[in-house]
Amino acid sequence: MIDCLIVGTNMPPTPEHVEMVRSVDNHGGAWRDLRLAFVEHQGQPYTALDLINHIYDEAGQSHRQFNNLDFLWPAVSYLASFLRRRGFTVDWINLFQQEKEEMRRLLRSGQVRTVAVTTTLYVSPQPMIEVIKFVREHSDAHIIVGGPYISGQAEVRNADELASLFEYLGADTYVISSEGEQALAHIISALQKGEPLNGVANLAIRDPKSLLRPFSRTPVETEYNPLEENPIDYGLFPPEQLSQFISLRTAKSCPYSCAFCGFPQRAGAYKTLAPDLVEQELDRIAALGNVDTLTFLDDTFNVPKKRFKEILRLMIRKQYGFRWNSFYRSDQGDYETIQLMREAGCEGVFLGIESGSDAMLKNMNKTARRRNFAEAIPQLQAAGISAHASLIVGFPGETEDTIRETQSLIEQSKPDFYRAQLWYCDPLTPIWKNRQEYDLEGNGFSWRHRTMTSEAACDWVERLFFDIRNSTWLPQHGFEQWSTFYLQRRGYTRQQVIDYVALFNSTIKAQMADPTLKAIPAPILQRMRTLLLEKTTDDAFMANIHHRSNETVSQDALESFAF
Repeated sequence: MIDCLIVGTNMPPTPEHVEMVRSVDNHGGAWRDLRLAFVEHQGQPYTALDLINHIYDEAGQSHRQFNNLDFLWPAVSYLASFLRRRGFTVDWINLFQQEKEEMRRLLRSGQVRTVAVTTTLYVSPQPMIEVIKFVREHSDAHIIVGGPYISGQAEVRNADELASLFEYLGADTYVISSEGEQALAHIISALQKGEPLNGVANLAIRDPKSLLRPFSRTPVETEYNPLEENPIDYGLFPPEQLSQFISLRTAKSCPYSCAFCGFPQRAGAYKTLAPDLVEQELDRIAALGNVDTLTFLDDTFNVPKKRFKEILRLMIRKQYGFRWNSFYRSDQGDYETIQLMREAGCEGVFLGIESGSDAMLKNMNKTARRRNFAEAIPQLQAAGISAHASLIVGFPGETEDTIRETQSLIEQSKPDFYRAQLWYCDPLTPIWKNRQEYDLEGNGFSWRHRTMTSEAACDWVERLFFDIRNSTWLPQHGFEQWSTFYLQRRGYTRQQVIDYVALFNSTIKAQMADPTLKAIPAPILQRMRTLLLEKTTDDAFMANIHHRSNETVSQDALESFAF
């Protein structure tokens, strides 16, 4: 028997995802954000990586598919290691869309006792429903769903609403916990022994015999699984699944309390692995022999500063040769830290800048200030470390002036990439408790407060997309900062990646300016083909594209993009 089949993630094909968001959001904030991340060509929407595959296929060139999730999903590696360490037999499906046939084969074997559906990336029920229906079609396995989506919904819905959601999803048991690994292990053990599940904490259990209360809740208990006691067993996974990319974490939760983020409240106290345990983890990865790129998932990898420097120095001393990327808190770094990062192999950092306005940073309860970013970004760039600036537009207190401050910070500091997103009004975040102070109404992507509406904020996001000249917009959906390093491992230089993204963005701008334009302009498409297939660039042409794709928006400028 396979005690548990773990399903990593389900990312629907781009056409399905675009149509789903279009039909549900109807040109609201979610749709307008997504529209800044795909081009239309020959009747199909394409993300930046989708389009690379299309260009290769169209040219008849055989290649391994480019995929933004071309690595072993961290939830899979962690859960599989956790369960195997406790004596359970485990198998996994890393990417549902790509591995349906293997999943069908496993389910039809009749040997799968439970299926665990993780929910790390989900913000809507549809991906889970597709997986659950697939399992039902091919097996009578007990379906368990847990993770951030479930625990988040349990906090904002009342009992009846939550039961309706669970009925809609269609699983058998739901784990309601910020962690949940122990609950999953206890469920499997109880099912093995034929015992009832009501003795397992933190569950919602389907009761098919009850019409009034179709789900029963079990007692709530705090679950905590120390990282040092639950390392990933990389020996479980075949080399072809580990490939050259590994994502790992060396800490849990976050020591900060940003007003727009509910993660620390859900994840509990901030806990870090000691440097010697980080060294042991890196030693295990190095012993695999084929891994050269690491992504540290910690929200605050460089906090505390002393520990971070110890880790950097041990990476330098051990000469692992890894190239790596991570989140970076600019107010907790300095010139020495950045030089150590360079020497230790860092190739990129994700900067949660959010705003270039000190007034807004104070509203957000951020400890960093504009000067921290203004100092750090040029130092990172000079050290050869790619910087991506992540921005939020529309948080309470936002005005035209504060947005212009954000724009000027990006123009002056010149990170490789930037991305502005509409603020998502989440009732699970600290700002929700102070909503009356800002006359805040609504939630999600539809809200208004004393100084801005979500519609106006969307307009500003689009203006930042069009207006900023000295940095390149990161399309984001289906293409993350990690994708830029992934493309470099696939043979492109950093500048070629930047040039390709600039070409991609110029097409989005042309199609937004002229909604009847349903194809990539011929000169842009030809340049993409040349860059991607021959891996060459025309410096003069690209200089023109970078200039034109970053022009201040005007109708004449927009029309010129149609060529």
